[in-house]
Amino acid sequence: MKKMTVRPQSVSPPACNAMRSIADRQSSRSRRAGAVASRVLVVKLSSLGDLFHALPAVHCLKAGLQATVDWVVHPAYQELVACFTDVDRVIPLARDVWSGVLIGDVRALRAEPYDLIVDLQGILKSALASRLARGSQRIGPSFHREGSRLFYQTIAGPRNKDRHAVEENLDVVRHLGLPVLPPVFPLEFPMQLVGEPEPRVALIPFSRWPSKNWPMPSFVQTGRDLQEHANASIFLIGGAAEAAACAEMEKEFKGRVMNLAGKLSLPQLGGVLQAMNLVIANDSGPMHMAASLGTPVLAVFGPTDKKRTGPYGDRNRVVAGNLRCQPCFAERCKFKDGSCVRAITSECVMTIALEMLNVASASRRIRG
Repeated sequence: MKKMTVRPQSVSPPACNAMRSIADRQSSRSRRAGAVASRVLVVKLSSLGDLFHALPAVHCLKAGLQATVDWVVHPAYQELVACFTDVDRVIPLARDVWSGVLIGDVRALRAEPYDLIVDLQGILKSALASRLARGSQRIGPSFHREGSRLFYQTIAGPRNKDRHAVEENLDVVRHLGLPVLPPVFPLEFPMQLVGEPEPRVALIPFSRWPSKNWPMPSFVQTGRDLQEHANASIFLIGGAAEAAACAEMEKEFKGRVMNLAGKLSLPQLGGVLQAMNLVIANDSGPMHMAASLGTPVLAVFGPTDKKRTGPYGDRNRVVAGNLRCQPCFAERCKFKDGSCVRAITSECVMTIALEMLNVASASRRIRG
C-alpha cells in the first residue's frame, strides 16, 4: 500500500479585512431599512454546514451596506470563520451546559454599538447573544424557535420550507431591501501541498446522524472501483473520533490512499478539499464545505431533504433512495436498518462519480 503525504502550510487564520468606509448614499430600496448600517453583527454559532449556508447572505449585507462585519460563533469554529473573507472580526461565544450562562468574549461583543444585528441561527442561545450585544436594530430568521422571537424587533420571512437553506438565509437581505447578489462563498483557506496525482477523490463516510451514514463497505467498494477504473488517489476524511474506523477502511485499499481522519484542523480540511477533483460524502458539514469551495460533490442522501440541505451549486449531484418515508428527519432509522441509504448501491455511485470525473477532466483541458 502506497502512503501519501500532505504537507500543511501554516494554519493561522488570514488577517481580518481592512475596515471599509461607509457609502455616502444608499439606494432608495435600502433606505426602507432605515439608516445606513456601518457596523453589522452576525450571530451564527454553528453547525459546520449551517455556517457555509449563511455566507451568501453575509456577503450581500457587507456589499449592500458597505459595512464592517463581526461574527459571533461557537469557539470550536472560531478559526474557521476567520477564513471567511467578508468577516472583519470573529467573536467566540458559547453557552455553559450546566448554568446556561453565555461564556466567551462578552467584552468584545459589547464594546461598541452595532447599527444592525442579524441572528441567522434563530434559537434561544443565539437570541441571547444578539440581545447581549449593543445595537438599535435586531432581525431574526423566519425559522426561529425556542422562544427566540421575543428577542427580535422584526423577523425576515415568511418561511418557505421548499427552498434551500442558502436561499432561506437570504430572506434577511430581501427584508432589508438590499440587492440579492448571485450566491458566492468568499473563503480563503491555507493552501495544502497535495502531491498525489489526479484524479483525487475524497471519501467522507461519516455524519452526525447514524441514519445518514451510507455503509462503510459501500464507500470502500466505490473507492476501490474508482482506483481501478479511473486510477484515482483516495483520501479518507473524518474527525478524531473516526480515525480508527478510517484506519480499518484504509486496509481495504491497494492503490494510493491516505487516511487524514483526525489529522486536520478545519482550515486545513478546507485546503485539502479544494485540492480534490471529487468529494463523495454523506449529508455532513465537510460536504457543505466542499460544495462552498466549488469542488464537485456527489452526496448520498437518506433521511434528510436534498432540496433544503443538498450540496449547493450546479456542479454537484445527489443520490437518494426512493422510499415513501423519505425524508423522515430521524436521527435513527425506525426500521433499524437504514433502508433508504442501504438501498443505494456502490455501482450506482461509482457510475455517477466516473461521469463527474470525466466532466471535471474535460473542463480542466478546456481551461488549459
